[in-house]
Amino acid sequence: MIVVFDAQCLLCSRWVRFLLRYDRRAIFRFASIQGAAGQALLAQAGLRAEQLDTLLLVDGQRTWRHTAAILRVLHALGWPWRAAWIGWLVPAPLRDAAYRLVARNRYRLFGRSPSCLVPPADHAVRFMD
Repeated sequence: MIVVFDAQCLLCSRWVRFLLRYDRRAIFRFASIQGAAGQALLAQAGLRAEQLDTLLLVDGQRTWRHTAAILRVLHALGWPWRAAWIGWLVPAPLRDAAYRLVARNRYRLFGRSPSCLVPPADHAVRFMD
């Protein structure tokens, strides 16, 4: 599975660091929207990096966005993160509206790095660009 993320967004970078820490089976790979692989995955999903307000999860030919992507990622991490599936009880329009609100304001709320996330050396092979 590939997580496509904004490598300049500090919230997104924290999310990737969280996954690197708790993805003990190394099932996730990462592609930034600033890189060629990330751009290609976005294009395949019909998305553009400009004005992007979502995390993209790619698993083969299937893709998930917004809270569906987050809930699927947490489920794949196993316990205790799998318990987040209770979030599916909240209707998707409500979950995704809250997600998009945070995503649109992510730079203002959490900050923006002038440079992209540099992967830790021991996890560099998991990054596509």
